[in-house]
Amino acid sequence: MSNPLSATTRAARLARVSLLASVASVAGLALMPSAALAQVSDDESRIVVTGSRVVRDGSDAPTPLSVISGEEIDAEAPANIADFVNTLPSVSGSQTAVSNSGSLSNGKSGISALNLRSLGQSRTLVLLDGQRSVGSTSDGLVDINTFPQALIERVEVVTGGASSVYGSDAVAGVVNFILDKDFTGIKASYEYGVTTYSDVPNHLAQLTLGTEFAGGRGHLIVSGEYFNQTGKDFIDRDWNQSHYFMIENPDYVPGNGLPSRIVAPRIGSSNLTPGGLITGCRAGDDAASCPFDGTYFGTIDNTTGLASINDLNFGEVSGQWMVGGDYDYSSQGHVGSNSLANDEDRIGLFGRLSYEITPSFEVFAQASYNKFEGRSFYQQTPSVNVDIAIDNAYLPPELVAQIADYNATAAEPITAIRMGTSNAGIPAAGGDNTREVSRYVAGASGFFGLAGLELDWDTYFQHGEAKTDEMLINTWQNSRLDAMQDAVVSGGTIQCRVNTDSDPSNDLPGCVPINRIGVGGVTQEALDFLFEVYPSRQQEIKQDVVALNFSIGELFNTWEGPVSIAFGGEYREDSVDGYIDPVNLNRFLYGNYRVTTGKVNVKEGYVEALVPLGFGAEFNGAVRVTDYSTSGTVTTWKAGLSWQPLDDLRFRGTLSRDIRAPNLLELFDAGTARTNAVNIPIGGGAVRPEEFVERTLGNPDLEPEKADTLGLGVVFTPMFLPGFTASVDYFDIDIEGAVSTITAQQTVDLCFDGSEPELCDYIIYAAGSDTDVEFINRYPINFASQKSRGFDIEASYRAPIGNGALTLRGLATYTIENVSDSGFEVDDIAGVNAGGGIPTLVYRVSAGYAFDSGFSAVLVGRGFGDGVYDNDWIECTTGCPTSDNLNRTINTNSIKGTFYLDSNFNYDFEVGGVEATALFAVKNVFDRAPVLIGNGPFGNNTEAYPQTNRSLYDTLGRTFRLGLSIKY
Repeated sequence: MSNPLSATTRAARLARVSLLASVASVAGLALMPSAALAQVSDDESRIVVTGSRVVRDGSDAPTPLSVISGEEIDAEAPANIADFVNTLPSVSGSQTAVSNSGSLSNGKSGISALNLRSLGQSRTLVLLDGQRSVGSTSDGLVDINTFPQALIERVEVVTGGASSVYGSDAVAGVVNFILDKDFTGIKASYEYGVTTYSDVPNHLAQLTLGTEFAGGRGHLIVSGEYFNQTGKDFIDRDWNQSHYFMIENPDYVPGNGLPSRIVAPRIGSSNLTPGGLITGCRAGDDAASCPFDGTYFGTIDNTTGLASINDLNFGEVSGQWMVGGDYDYSSQGHVGSNSLANDEDRIGLFGRLSYEITPSFEVFAQASYNKFEGRSFYQQTPSVNVDIAIDNAYLPPELVAQIADYNATAAEPITAIRMGTSNAGIPAAGGDNTREVSRYVAGASGFFGLAGLELDWDTYFQHGEAKTDEMLINTWQNSRLDAMQDAVVSGGTIQCRVNTDSDPSNDLPGCVPINRIGVGGVTQEALDFLFEVYPSRQQEIKQDVVALNFSIGELFNTWEGPVSIAFGGEYREDSVDGYIDPVNLNRFLYGNYRVTTGKVNVKEGYVEALVPLGFGAEFNGAVRVTDYSTSGTVTTWKAGLSWQPLDDLRFRGTLSRDIRAPNLLELFDAGTARTNAVNIPIGGGAVRPEEFVERTLGNPDLEPEKADTLGLGVVFTPMFLPGFTASVDYFDIDIEGAVSTITAQQTVDLCFDGSEPELCDYIIYAAGSDTDVEFINRYPINFASQKSRGFDIEASYRAPIGNGALTLRGLATYTIENVSDSGFEVDDIAGVNAGGGIPTLVYRVSAGYAFDSGFSAVLVGRGFGDGVYDNDWIECTTGCPTSDNLNRTINTNSIKGTFYLDSNFNYDFEVGGVEATALFAVKNVFDRAPVLIGNGPFGNNTEAYPQTNRSLYDTLGRTFRLGLSIKY
């Protein structure tokens, strides 16, 4: 027996309106695909389209909408839903568990979050059945891998502002994951994936049960999934061995006609080696003349326990870099030490119970639980400015003797050498994160008559919690390592100086000396003591939502038809709190965690109307008034018009005012810090590398961002070619008062060139020094603007051909500009294929054929066009104009695009009344290596990271997936 509130019955009765939040998630209304897919053929099928809360035919969608069906997702067999969604052009380059392995101190490692139009993850609203979901981080990022993948019926992507419909954050658009809430039966699946290099194996198992009871009035669904992946802790692919980086040109002098930056292979570190490179000498607390610069410590002799000493062959030096020379040795162990893929263990549970008390009244309850445990590695940690006293027990006697000879006649005797090291023997630093996300929803829906009108209503309460346990591994407390490395001979044994000097206040009980001089001297005992304490943080992020919504299908009739409205209100409260062990207050190299504590509440009311105008035209408008506890009241609105002068042709346009409220982290960040590096200008075009601690603090005075969005489009559905649909939509998003911070390097550049002297106050020097940078502070403020313009193009064709059915589909996004203006710098990232950019053209095309016999095949081509490093940079090799911070000159400013081919094969068969599907999928069939991109010229992690932009390019290579699913 079918549910009386099923899609067809309920939609036909509701005629034209209802609310997505209520009907889609409460009443179990099945949303049909969008106009672009041209799949609505039944005139009685009424649907709620993401982007509007008004029920309508899919072909009447007022806002550009792309829909990916569950069948398409299953055919490509992604290891997780994020891997599939990120192939869509509009969200290309979003954050994944692969691309964020270095996100340690902010706790984002392992999260997959969406970023529409590269306007920022926080400007994309992610919904589950039209409802918000609690974020997995304090800045509100929703990890889409917490959604029950086995129940995803389709994914709808609205590429336009929708704040008047859904509230804050829908500036770039909405991604709505629709679940199959009417599933009945049993289905189970298992999939295995691995790369062509026999690494990164993963397993995915899913089990789902659905059943009706009480004569079809009730429905119960239970689903669970388990995913496990063995990561790759370093990048060992051949393409990552080129030492291809960007540096400040060592031959550049202002006015000499050479480019100020160069991108080239055979580049390595000039300020460190695996076992230590002497870069200076100290006389007490002051720098001293140093004839030993360039001496490095090699492999330790097992018989003597002492390192060899050698002279480094320097190439052309530029700050922390050099071209040629012993570049390969100096960077050994550091290059590629970032994780290629993270270790991951995920479990997800989902349950939903609905019951129709009467034909006009239904209640439901829904619960989900997800647990993620993941580990990834940031880098083999380099250290610069490491001071080793000349009486250190591990210094080779040969060097000690040379220093003694020098000191005998020196005006300033050397008391310590200063070295840079990539810390061979100390494991790479990384993150070990656990996140538990729980979500509970309960509500009711129904309809009643009032004053001759039929009202539909729904209400629900949602409570979400994300509990995070963030821990860093293989990172050290700076004071502890300082004590351990200051090793001296006392009483015939090597001990930590702090325990042998006359000052008992600096004792470190149990201190184990560590040998950082040379390769092969670090003992397990020393490592155990070094990592005896570690930074960690526990946080709890909560979200409570109460909503009440009404809709009237026929408020009154005009000459053209009924006017429909939807209206309602919502209260939402978001909070974050946590705990850190007091040990975190002692400075660590990484993971200087602080607890973000704060709470905001939001009260909202909205109304939306649909008015037929005649002559094939229809108006859709909405207004929402929102009151934030931190920043007051704002109003958002939308005015949309669609016009269909011919059966084959429909025009649509929308103008809207949208907002994004500052998130909890932007408001209340307590100053979580991370170690970073910048290049300090020292005159004549030269720079000095400087390692420091970067601190980002919250700003409770932030106000909501405001965006004006214009969308214009046309949909073509020719009657002479049944099954074909094409659409072209223009978008123009203009954000004012954008919340932003400037980077640490920008802070340094703008301070030192004198253009923004107030930024010099953000640079904090070590006590007693005006050159050694200790901290650089960053604050979010409403000072920026951002504008994005471009086109979305979509076409599809479906037709029975021969003994089967053919399906063709293409999606593309062409970005004209994506310009941010910080007030200090105007930056257009459209056409930038380097990190942080968005290609001008991104596309995805697919061709599938399903045989009547049960065999089907789908080929997917995806890629993007050529780009640049920066739109303002000037490519030249000779005769270059003068370079400045904005219009830099560079020897090459071009980055090739790429094309990937994926293949997917499925075979449907039946065994003993049980439906089964076997699948085989290959991603990146031709095993195309990523295009090399010269990252740099600053940052102490540049060598560790992949020598490409892994947000765009595939770094794993060819991958295979095998699977079997059954359904009964």
